[in-house]
Amino acid sequence: MSGAEDARGPKAVARFLRPRSVAIIGISTRAGSAGQIILQCLKINGFTGEVHLVGRTAEPIDGRRVLKSADELPDGVDLAVFTLPAAAVPETMQACARHKVGSALVFAAGFAETGDYATQDAVAASARAAGLAIVGPNCLGVTNNVDGVMLHMLYAREALRGVSEGVAIVGQSGGLLGHFQRACDGRGIPVSYVISTGNEAGLETTDFIEFLVDDVATRVIAAYCEEIRRPQAFLAALKRARAAGKPVVLMLAGRSVKARKAAQSHTGALVSDFATVRTLAEDAGAIVVGTMDEAVDLVAILQRFPVPPTKGVGVLTASGAYVGLTNDFAEDIGLDLPELDPATLKTISDTLPAYGNYGNPLDTTAGFTPAMLPAVAKALIDDPNVGTLFISFPINTPIPVKALNEGMAHSPKPKVMVALGDTWTLGDDVMAAVHESRAVFSRSSDRMLRAIALYTRYGRLLARTREAAAAAPVAGLPKLGKGPQPEWLGKKILAAAGIRVPDGALARTVDGAATVAAQIGYPVVLKAQAAALSHKTEAGAVALNLVDEAALRAAWDTTMRNVTRAAPDVKLDGALIEKMSPRGIELMVGAKRDPAWGTVLLLGLGGIWVEALGDIQVLSGGADTAQIMEALRKLRGAKLLAGVRGAPPADVDATAQVVLAIGRLMQSAPEIAEIDINPLMVHANGHGATALDALIVVGACHPKNR
Repeated sequence: MSGAEDARGPKAVARFLRPRSVAIIGISTRAGSAGQIILQCLKINGFTGEVHLVGRTAEPIDGRRVLKSADELPDGVDLAVFTLPAAAVPETMQACARHKVGSALVFAAGFAETGDYATQDAVAASARAAGLAIVGPNCLGVTNNVDGVMLHMLYAREALRGVSEGVAIVGQSGGLLGHFQRACDGRGIPVSYVISTGNEAGLETTDFIEFLVDDVATRVIAAYCEEIRRPQAFLAALKRARAAGKPVVLMLAGRSVKARKAAQSHTGALVSDFATVRTLAEDAGAIVVGTMDEAVDLVAILQRFPVPPTKGVGVLTASGAYVGLTNDFAEDIGLDLPELDPATLKTISDTLPAYGNYGNPLDTTAGFTPAMLPAVAKALIDDPNVGTLFISFPINTPIPVKALNEGMAHSPKPKVMVALGDTWTLGDDVMAAVHESRAVFSRSSDRMLRAIALYTRYGRLLARTREAAAAAPVAGLPKLGKGPQPEWLGKKILAAAGIRVPDGALARTVDGAATVAAQIGYPVVLKAQAAALSHKTEAGAVALNLVDEAALRAAWDTTMRNVTRAAPDVKLDGALIEKMSPRGIELMVGAKRDPAWGTVLLLGLGGIWVEALGDIQVLSGGADTAQIMEALRKLRGAKLLAGVRGAPPADVDATAQVVLAIGRLMQSAPEIAEIDINPLMVHANGHGATALDALIVVGACHPKNR
């Protein structure tokens, strides 16, 4: 252990999780102190390695000699647990580095989360140079239920040993991880590790995911992140997990301004753009959830059925009202309720009372008998259109549970069973029948339907074509300066990428404008041009539907006066004269390059609606046609594209080609930071799409610094 490469990665994590020797630095004789709790953790869990104590007391503690300083430690201790105040951490870390300590667990708060990045970074740098892996600071500890190790600053208890097929819970909030652990314990979900990473000055969630991908005791990884400092390494770890068939359920902080501020005060996190991180993390192989309930419920399903389906859910109930409610709820949450195969419907109709109206969701009617349930459950789970079986049933005896188990036990498909009645107590005999089943059990239909919607979405994400072919480079791009480009130059770039722009040209004088208009034909639009004039409409720099030369010359004079009044310091390049575009549906298409994360594409309703409604879909920079078409269907304004009130359907195929071209352009020109086409006028099907306005920004994105 002598270099920075030893301070991170799976080997460093293994040293931390499976120490052969431990030093408790800062121990005192006070009962209940953090040092005493760590010592109790080691004793309760039968730790057989060397234990070294460092503190101020001259008397032995628990029969062990207490060293005065970390400089008295022998070389090569695997793990030092810092039970010290923040002020003592820097000097002590340097001593540990001198003595080749392998890893350090630092509980103390008072670093980046209070704004003191300098001290935290200095501590991290001195440790990393010596190959010392830090966990923390500002963390609560670790539980290793595979090897029987627990080190927690608040309490001591015995860890489990030999857990297999477990859920590993890792993240920056010890309190949140405690909730997950208790939730898993309460639902009988095995937990392999619980790892509180705090401010992540050394080892990060990325390092732990890299370790857990290869850990045979872990089936599912659940992670909570506030700041991801090495995005490309993080995405690579997610791709490794995907390739290994190991699901990663990811909670991210920072969807809102308040959440970003809270994350910074919690762990000192500088949160990246949420939509970018979510899009690229899911493209790499994670599933991002928004609530604690979603995380726990999805983990419960994945731990038992780790291969998520691509097909929708078959719903079995005994309530006609629940059928209607489920149809509404499914539409709200994007849950697919597939049509049942005719053979399935025949089996169901032959089994259940003749007066039923059967479909999916399936109501057994009040006239069912328990003897009918095995055949019905079997028919539903065996349906070729069904990926998951969901049962929401009134249960007060073990009889229906056993009957349903009989019908679905043969199938490897995922299955979830909910006993209606909220917290109404179920008898021991009912719960015994529940525990005999492979089905995930819950008392909340709504929660589990949300989880199944995420579960199915995850399956479809994983089923996407993964490695897109390298896009053909865009040739003939004009030379670009730094910062925002004027619209006329931006449109030359788009045209080079194969995106249609209106006929027209830049005119430097009013006579030149008249010449351009005569060449392309009236009516025309006039738009004043300058890189610094990004909001032309507000400056009065746009004149539409100019029908002849007189109107054009008048508009030129008016527009130039408007710009002089609104932006007196702006020097104009001239005016862009273009043919008026036919009507269509206005969309916004764009791209953004995050210097740390990569490129995302944006697609939404255009014009003023992009700001008013925020109806935007975000895609990875390498999105293919199928993903783009799916994103178009997800827009709240998607019905406009299909044609409403007699309007013809819009040319969505042409729209997809524009988005693909933007992706190619971002690959071909890494100096481009942003592209914004708003509006993209999408014409009737078969008539293409035209970029009516374009803003391209070059070289304006930089990694954020602390």
